[in-house]
Amino acid sequence: MNIKSILLKNTKLSELQVTNLLKLEGPLSGLNLSQDKSSKSIQGKILKALSEQLSIPFIEELNYNEISADLIKDIPIQYAKNNSVLAFKKDNDGTHVISAEAFNSHLLSDLKNIFNTPIHFYLSSPALLQEAINHVYEKNATALEAIDGIEDEEMDLDDPIIDLLESDDDAPVVKFVNTLLARAVKEKASDIHIEPYEKKLAIRFRIDGALYDVSQPPKRLQNSIASRIKVMANLDIAEKRMPQDGRFPLKVAGKAIDIRLSTLPTTFGERIVMRLQDQSNTILKLSELGVSKNSLKDIKEILNQTYGIFLVTGPTGSGKTSTLYAALSQINSIDKNILTIEEPVEQRIPGVGQMQVNSKIGLSFASGLRSILRQDPNVIMIGEIRDLETAKIAIQSSLTGHLVLSTIHTNDAASAFPRLMDMGCEPFLIATSLSGIMAQRLIRTLCKNCKEAYQPTDNELADLQLSNEQTKGVIFYKAKSCPQCNHKGYIGRTMIQELLLVTDNIRSLIMQKNNSSLIKAAALKDGMQTFRDHGITKILEGVTTIEEILTNTQVDH
Repeated sequence: MNIKSILLKNTKLSELQVTNLLKLEGPLSGLNLSQDKSSKSIQGKILKALSEQLSIPFIEELNYNEISADLIKDIPIQYAKNNSVLAFKKDNDGTHVISAEAFNSHLLSDLKNIFNTPIHFYLSSPALLQEAINHVYEKNATALEAIDGIEDEEMDLDDPIIDLLESDDDAPVVKFVNTLLARAVKEKASDIHIEPYEKKLAIRFRIDGALYDVSQPPKRLQNSIASRIKVMANLDIAEKRMPQDGRFPLKVAGKAIDIRLSTLPTTFGERIVMRLQDQSNTILKLSELGVSKNSLKDIKEILNQTYGIFLVTGPTGSGKTSTLYAALSQINSIDKNILTIEEPVEQRIPGVGQMQVNSKIGLSFASGLRSILRQDPNVIMIGEIRDLETAKIAIQSSLTGHLVLSTIHTNDAASAFPRLMDMGCEPFLIATSLSGIMAQRLIRTLCKNCKEAYQPTDNELADLQLSNEQTKGVIFYKAKSCPQCNHKGYIGRTMIQELLLVTDNIRSLIMQKNNSSLIKAAALKDGMQTFRDHGITKILEGVTTIEEILTNTQVDH
């Protein structure tokens, strides 16, 4: 039986597809027989026939003991399984690779990038490949640990993995990445930074807003670690010249974690940052976030309105989305239709319709918002106002009887008005639609186990514009160190905020296109509490330190 007959009989390819396929030169054109649903014996026959037709060597037996650990250390086991590929020999001619995928052009490109040598391709059956991969990776696990230095003290991430991914991978690089993720979750890190330099690879965790060094694995592991992480996020491991973004879910100790991944090509290799979002966290109430009592009362009044815009502003990672979720939970009830459009949906809120932006299919904030308006909503939450079109629809929605909640990137509350004007929004529409803007920051809170009372110096009090008389009887604390806070002196973070209410006086200044300084001065006259004011309250309550507030706030003149 010739190759055409075998393909027609044993695959779902049409006669035209087979004819076109056999016109191609060489073994790589896009057909993946290892994923074909025919039986493994039939797949083997097809591949053997193809090997004869295309003059590619076919391997029916393989000696696992002769395969070096060096050959498999740069290919994660999950990638090898998914692509039915195994490197089994390397010599002066190049790297010899066996695969059950006869027509996978991406695979050949990946292998060339990984090994940086000519690739000599061999075919074999999927059954043999899967058995070979399992045996070779298991056999070489101990050897790989010695080669890669997994047992070095500097890489000792000693926390055991509990239900991390549904994977039985034993490859040491896989174990290292899994343990890294588990440790980050245990230490409540919000981000993992993997940073390549000329002679070292640094790994840092961001915990409570500050970066800490946690490990420096050998430089030679850089590509293996990057490849493993990219495989987990279904990114192209061969593409190292362009930035890539992805995400993947996992479970650690019963916690559902969503990880957003960003890669960036740099002079010394790919820099990787992973943001960890704990999906099992309950949505906090506004009062639990650290909002001041006076601001909390004003925010509740805004949320009880049937129309208008409430904006939350601040830098990336300042807890804006958590505030919006808390606000939605505050007003969520059976008689309200609440819809959101987010990028991405970070937590699920029962009773709220949540939609996620998808740029690949053209679903933007603006286009999604138009669709939401046809769903008869009472309350709309927009993940971020970042362009004129979204801003205009948000303003129009508020003017036609909808309460709109959203975020915008500015340094303080008053700067949101000129930001919207810069986008192209009309001042009179901004003035009539906005009800209030809350700017926020996150500050570290003292470890209750080891915080130490002390008497601040006159200079420290002067920096806060406080006198000894004002602080008489107040106990001040400073950060110390204990195992409970990992010797950092702080555990967790809380919010400091400033809430600008859009009064008639403020509306008048907006319509006159005044700058943010004049608007802020007017808000302060109306009684707005600044970041520094709220921070001082946190100091006097024993929640944080003078140093933390001085670092994160400035005096408003």
